[in-house]
Amino acid sequence: MSPSRSPWIDDELAMLQDSVARFLEREFLPHAERWRQEKQVDRAAWLKAGEAGLLCASIPEAYGGGGGTLAHEAVIHQEITRAGLAGGFGAGNSVSSAIVAHYILSYGTEDQKQRWLPKMARGEIIGAIAMTEPDAGSDLQAVRTTAKPGDGGYRLNGQKTFISNGQSADLIVVVARTGDEPGAKGLSLVALETEGAEGFRRGRKLEKLGMHAQDTSELFFDDVFVPAANLIGETPGVGFGQLMNQLAWERMIIAIDATVNMERAVRLTTDYVRERKIFGKPLMSFQNTEFVLADAKTEAVVARTLVDALMVRLLAGELDGPTAAMAKLWTTETQCKVIDACQQLFGGYGYMAEYPIAQLYADARVSRVYGGASEVMKLIIARTL
Repeated sequence: MSPSRSPWIDDELAMLQDSVARFLEREFLPHAERWRQEKQVDRAAWLKAGEAGLLCASIPEAYGGGGGTLAHEAVIHQEITRAGLAGGFGAGNSVSSAIVAHYILSYGTEDQKQRWLPKMARGEIIGAIAMTEPDAGSDLQAVRTTAKPGDGGYRLNGQKTFISNGQSADLIVVVARTGDEPGAKGLSLVALETEGAEGFRRGRKLEKLGMHAQDTSELFFDDVFVPAANLIGETPGVGFGQLMNQLAWERMIIAIDATVNMERAVRLTTDYVRERKIFGKPLMSFQNTEFVLADAKTEAVVARTLVDALMVRLLAGELDGPTAAMAKLWTTETQCKVIDACQQLFGGYGYMAEYPIAQLYADARVSRVYGGASEVMKLIIARTL
């Protein structure tokens, strides 16, 4: 199912779409299986992506970025997902370029922007955001990691887990308590430059159900010194608001990802059932197959229609948090349903890890958890009723 052009994609973005697809096929796809085996995208790939303009596309040129908009970022992310690379470079790049870089751009000082953003755009610095803790996931108000002020900076103590880019990150934006206030009050974002950081330790590279090419780690902070100049923004205690203001965009990235995965699952399955024979006939000729794929394609088209409409609102600065939560909730839940139905049509082959449909199935499951679990999305939506 080849998608028609979305209403938010103009001729320039369509050209970007084509060039990114060609780059990925030439430079990244030959290495995809190795990255899955190694559970990490290598540094050389990040540098190549930087040269090709795939990193920090929506960061102003003054800070080394591509000077584009979030539409450029979304186009790049879509093509990475269409190429089957979302469970590795796609996830890593969305964290570094689309999330961490935008925290720095939106809230950082001029010195921070000049120091970090150009290197992130070149792939010399990989960013990570450290929110989740063993006892605090979607409930960020329960964060226990502390950054106590004193001696010209902060002393960082605590533990984070499930951190994307955790093994490779050079710059980690850590959600920590800089004050004694409970709940959301007292949370700040502090940027840790990992090279030579005494007391900072990366734990094991975590074994996951899917997204095997994406390095995910535990991180430990034992009295790590962070200079005062590395506080994101000039005022401590406003970290929770900074996080909330960026979540609509983050959840739209996830919704886009889920939509492309649905489209890809339908395309892969349609190709397979046309070739696969059972009882002497193509699997596609059975009414059950037609009905399953008709439902799956319909849901994929509904998802695309929703995401495209909300992208128009996002780019106009009109997308609110609850609506983004609806998009994230519906597309990720529906994605798992669609991929499961498609995988069933592959029979035993659908359970083999070498098949893209099996990789899609494993990769998709976490989308209902990261960026805020589905249950949290429902709470956000319910508050608007």
